[in-house]
Amino acid sequence: MGMDRKIKKKTWTTGRILGIGGGFLLLSLILYSFLFADNRSKLNVDKEKITVSNVKKDIFQEFIPETGIVMPSQTIYLDAVEGGVVKHITLESGALVKVGDTIMTLGNSNLQLDVMNREAQLYEQLNILRTTRLQLDQNDLTQKAQLAEINYQIQLLKPQYERYKELAGKKLISKRDLEEVEENYKYNLRRKELTYKAYMSDSMSRSFQLHQISMSEDRMLRSLDAVGKILNNLVITAPTQGLLTTADWEPGQSITPGERLGQVALLDSFKVRVAIDEIYLPKVDVGQQATFNFDGKDYRLKIYKKYPTVSEGNFEVDMRFMGEVPSGIRRGQSLRIRLELGSSEEAMLLATGGFFRDTGGNWVFVMNNDGSKAYKRDIKLGRKNTEYYEVLEGLEPGEKVITSSYENFGSNEVLVF
Repeated sequence: MGMDRKIKKKTWTTGRILGIGGGFLLLSLILYSFLFADNRSKLNVDKEKITVSNVKKDIFQEFIPETGIVMPSQTIYLDAVEGGVVKHITLESGALVKVGDTIMTLGNSNLQLDVMNREAQLYEQLNILRTTRLQLDQNDLTQKAQLAEINYQIQLLKPQYERYKELAGKKLISKRDLEEVEENYKYNLRRKELTYKAYMSDSMSRSFQLHQISMSEDRMLRSLDAVGKILNNLVITAPTQGLLTTADWEPGQSITPGERLGQVALLDSFKVRVAIDEIYLPKVDVGQQATFNFDGKDYRLKIYKKYPTVSEGNFEVDMRFMGEVPSGIRRGQSLRIRLELGSSEEAMLLATGGFFRDTGGNWVFVMNNDGSKAYKRDIKLGRKNTEYYEVLEGLEPGEKVITSSYENFGSNEVLVF
């Protein structure tokens, strides 16, 4: 009888191998899920309900949108130089006027009497000056006549004195006769000397007086001309060509000196006045430019005057057209302009949108390459205009960013489309 043989038990059975393999696989799946799987919160989103914008590198221009009002480039005001009563109104408000056109006529009887009195006084003073001039001229002629008479006497006495002197030397005449002629001759010489000195002194004084009289006459004539023109101030005329604007004046209405009667606005040139929020006061200055679109064409403006006074939270600037002025533009028309606040430069740009309200510009959802998902990513934005944000960090050109509102996305970090 043979002995029973002990059967040796196998260590690695098929079942055991399969069991260990399954456990290892389960453990691997658990480890992978813990270490590598995306555990971020997800939200399914309808792609048709979002707005996606491309990040791009382009020229960034910081600007603000404003509304400008078209105004005449120059407005000349009509103020009453002299007061009076409205006698006649020739042109009404809204009329197109030319230089010198009569707008209205005033009456002032007191002013007319005053002008007449002043003219009479000036004429009287002019007559006094002219009489004084005549007297000075007559004195000059009198002194010249005296000198002429003295010279004539000297011319007669000189040869007579020389003859008598010769005859006295020959004892042909008495010494007394010579002395009479000599005294008469020397008297006229001294008389000539004194008269000439007086004439020269009087001539200098007379020249100065005549110069003063001439200056006084000139002043009085100018005053007379100015007084005569005072009454012209009662006729209100157009100082330039343009559109007349006046209040509703009526005949018989009283007007005081300096009262504003109206204005004339030039129609062949325009400016644009813009009211800007006071927060931009330090950023806006003369020389800055703006653009606007009119009838499908872009035009440029430049600030040439800045009003620093702030009223109701705004300050104003005046802008003139650079180059061509739009045809058909009208006074009082509103223009939507884009006022440039700084120089243009190349930057990374992201389109504006509702996302900023929800994230403050600190993060955005960026789509993956195939567009099936979007992931939350931190970013940093800089300046802004009405169209773009300046991207400082976190995005690259060509990436697609959801720029519509994130209001319905909650706190999810991944969007699945």
